[in-house]
Amino acid sequence: MNLTSLIASFVLVAVAELGDKTQFAVITLSSRFKALSVFSGAMLAFLLTTGIAVAIGDALTIVLPTFWIRIAAAAIFLVFGIYTIISRKGEEQVKTGEVRNAVFSSFSLITLMELGDKTQFAVIALSAEYKLPLLVFLGVMLAFALITGIGVTAGTALTRFVPLKYIQLGSGLVFILFGIIFLVSAVLG
Repeated sequence: MNLTSLIASFVLVAVAELGDKTQFAVITLSSRFKALSVFSGAMLAFLLTTGIAVAIGDALTIVLPTFWIRIAAAAIFLVFGIYTIISRKGEEQVKTGEVRNAVFSSFSLITLMELGDKTQFAVIALSAEYKLPLLVFLGVMLAFALITGIGVTAGTALTRFVPLKYIQLGSGLVFILFGIIFLVSAVLG
């Protein structure tokens, strides 16, 4: 069995996502929510977006134009950033509803970030190049699991050294910044 497609997919996505906005979002979310919830939500998002990229390929950009994806991502980032800054939950106990909220927040944010992202287009190209969608999918998902695990670990460790109120403020500002970047990017094309 030739594993070139799996290895190429893994290496390309791992390198592309290391330090990417998606990993930074995972770090930020992990400093606010439980690590397992963020990891679960993010991996569900990667499962969905990678599955779309492998199965549908280029048709995705026809169905969901990049402009609207960026506008939706900008809106979610801005709302999530403002919510993070004004939220005063502090270090309260995490309730079941908050766990669901963490999974949903991670899932929706990462999904919007990845739709139309360079990684998704790379997966489309890899799938077309190797004509082995299952191995490409597996390589990509392994890379996302590794990068997300690193991000979750970094976010969780951050809470040990920086007071939560500063993390919330910083996280909120970062989300607002990404929202503005996505909005400007959508408008300027």
